[in-house]
Amino acid sequence: MKFMKLGSRPDTFYTTESTRSVSSEVSSDLIVQVKGTRYLLHKFPLLSKCLRLQRLCAESPEAQQLQIVQLPEFPGGVEAFDLCAKFCYGITVTLSAYNIVAVRCAAEYLQMTEDVEKGNLIYKIEVFLTSCILHGWRDSIVTLQSTKAFTLWAEDLGITSRCIEAIAAKVVSNLTKVSLSHSCSRRGRDDASCNGSESQRHNKSMSRGSWWAEDLAELGIDLYWRTMIAIKSGGKLPPGLVGEALRIYASRWLPNVSKYINIDCDSKPESAGEVTSKHRLLLESIVSLLPSEKGEVSCSFMLKLLKAANIVKASSSSKMELERRIGVQLEEASVSDLLLPALDERMMYDVDGVISILEHFMVQGQSPPTSPRRGKGEFERRRSRSAENVELLFQESRRSSSASHSSKLKVAKLVDGYLQKIAKDKNLPLSKFIAVAESIPEFARLDHDDLYKAIDIYLKVHPELSKSERKRLCRALECKKLSVEACMHAAQNEMLPLRVVVQVLFFEQARAAMAGGQVTELPSNIKALLAVCRNPSKPTSAAQDQWSVSGLKSPSSNVSTLKMKLDEDDNLELEKSSKLKAFTMTPNRPRRMLSKLWPISRSATEKN
Repeated sequence: MKFMKLGSRPDTFYTTESTRSVSSEVSSDLIVQVKGTRYLLHKFPLLSKCLRLQRLCAESPEAQQLQIVQLPEFPGGVEAFDLCAKFCYGITVTLSAYNIVAVRCAAEYLQMTEDVEKGNLIYKIEVFLTSCILHGWRDSIVTLQSTKAFTLWAEDLGITSRCIEAIAAKVVSNLTKVSLSHSCSRRGRDDASCNGSESQRHNKSMSRGSWWAEDLAELGIDLYWRTMIAIKSGGKLPPGLVGEALRIYASRWLPNVSKYINIDCDSKPESAGEVTSKHRLLLESIVSLLPSEKGEVSCSFMLKLLKAANIVKASSSSKMELERRIGVQLEEASVSDLLLPALDERMMYDVDGVISILEHFMVQGQSPPTSPRRGKGEFERRRSRSAENVELLFQESRRSSSASHSSKLKVAKLVDGYLQKIAKDKNLPLSKFIAVAESIPEFARLDHDDLYKAIDIYLKVHPELSKSERKRLCRALECKKLSVEACMHAAQNEMLPLRVVVQVLFFEQARAAMAGGQVTELPSNIKALLAVCRNPSKPTSAAQDQWSVSGLKSPSSNVSTLKMKLDEDDNLELEKSSKLKAFTMTPNRPRRMLSKLWPISRSATEKN
């Protein structure tokens, strides 16, 4: 911290209650009132340096020997006037980054310019500000912080803009230098952890070039936003450092925002609105500063911002921008990150926001995995290239397509884990659960065990679902992608639709036949149905009787009961379908799967 001393006389000011005066043999002939404090002073030293006081005294009646001057709106208050008055008397005053803005505004108010006297206070302050204060990192930040109390004055005098420009220049020109930062020493004073693990993490952060981030995090959002804009406009700062700086700032000003707001809401509702508005402005400003490049800000950090956006009710544009950015790198997220607080008090989580994120993810991943066909002429032109270049292009294409495919596989696992969490919400509509489940393409789910777990949880939490709703819920489930353990559980799950249970059994039988292993003992009615499926050309007598017209009509036949239930499901689907064409293009699953099982069964029989 740099200091400047002006004047050489010792301090002869003394105070009695609300009056301040100078110890002198000459009686006072000027009274200056500043915000409730009276100064008993002398005209000569003050009027010789303050043009405003000259004019105010000139406007007063000359007959009065003791003139009184009122300064009701004096910038900086009593402390700033003290320094200005002492300077006029030649008393030693000390200037630093903490008081230079207040004294500079006070000197401007009193018009202590060079026109009044050479070497006046304004000139000396400007020299000290330009040559010393703005050359120091900490002094520049402290001075910038102090401008907040004199916003209009500091803006008119250019102090704010000069501080911001000085800070931005230091950040851009000293990206790898850490000697300018005082955060470590400050933290050591605050919590004595400068030599601990916290210091190691801080030093690691500084070594990446973000040594300045923690220092700037002390600024208010308005000054911080302007400073970051100035830093980014230089064009030399890597976007990743901008993202790291924003993360540090958000962790400083948005910790446990929901708890903080809830406390204020319980204690004083009118102040809670101000707190929410403050956090809303802060969050929207951070969003506007996010770098546009993909991967320069972590997906987890942006999801935390989106959570805070829901809590403080940020603008829709800010939330849409966050959702778009998150969708671009969704594969980096975790399930806990996606558990956004709901805007609707009846629900636990904001599922609509996640659906929007998934839509953005799918849109940016729609590039074809293979290159389009080329014409013969273009192919001939390409052949003129060297074999090495062609090979490099081919490998690059393969890498880009595989990365897109792998990201979809990761997101599919993420979505299934997310479904298991939101399925526990009793107020979650079926349509939203299905929308999330079906947002992922079929190829992205290598297995459906996690999806089945989510469906099972939803069925248990929502036992009131109708038969048709249960069938809609299981629409995205592919039984052939279930593991043996999941199939065993599903076969005994009474909450599942009958058709799904039968499909599970069909595929288990097919899996066992293909593996040549021993088939698990099944109930007699299912065994009879599967026997017919294996060899429809030579049914057994019992099975033939059960599948005959009379057998189907027999109420005592278990197989006929199962068959009629499946037929009832088909008829119900046909009645509810609005377009017959759409229905006929999607054959019912059991028959389609039976057609796949028959050749397997035949081959297995032939081998036997």
